[in-house]
Amino acid sequence: MRWGMAIEMKRCIGCNACVLACKAEHFLPPEIFWSRVLIAETGVYPAVTKLIYPLRCNQCQEPKCVEACPTGATQQRADGIVWVDEDKCAGCRYCMVACPYQARGFYEDTRKEYFPGQGLTDFEKMGRILYPHQAGVVQKCNFCLERIDAGREKGLTPGVDREATPACVIACPTKAMYFGDLADPYSALSRLVKEKKGKPFHPEYDTDPSIYYLD
Repeated sequence: MRWGMAIEMKRCIGCNACVLACKAEHFLPPEIFWSRVLIAETGVYPAVTKLIYPLRCNQCQEPKCVEACPTGATQQRADGIVWVDEDKCAGCRYCMVACPYQARGFYEDTRKEYFPGQGLTDFEKMGRILYPHQAGVVQKCNFCLERIDAGREKGLTPGVDREATPACVIACPTKAMYFGDLADPYSALSRLVKEKKGKPFHPEYDTDPSIYYLD
């Protein structure tokens, strides 16, 4: 089993719904983003092309971050998901240097508020209870492993059933994102990647990403 994702570039409109869904799902603090959408333009008017690139941790099968972590905080599960055990993270940030995709962030100050000087919102208060984040640790996308694990315990299928699928995939209004098992050649995701000739981001880095981009 190897959980993976495909993103259809022509469908992505750069709305940032996936970014906001990730923020809400994990109660991410200010200035911390586990997913991003980069928007740029190329060409000269009137022949201008808009470029939209949704980015997050590529959940590499050969993760350089795991090799670089001296404390074992960055780990890889049997299903391929790379995650960070905040209790073991020493905040050295070696993994951030090792990651060729710049997909990690460092959470430093727990005092920051979304509305400085106005106190914590109800959302922030709830997050500190339901999904507390430690200061001085590295954070990144974990493919919503909590949703996957809880869903599978109920007999649900990630990528098919909403409750077992990453929040960003569910939130995408144009259905540009797909999730599933890359290890299963007959899964909908594997067939889609093969049929549309999906390509990983920077394959020359030799990390074997689990996220594919479709033209």
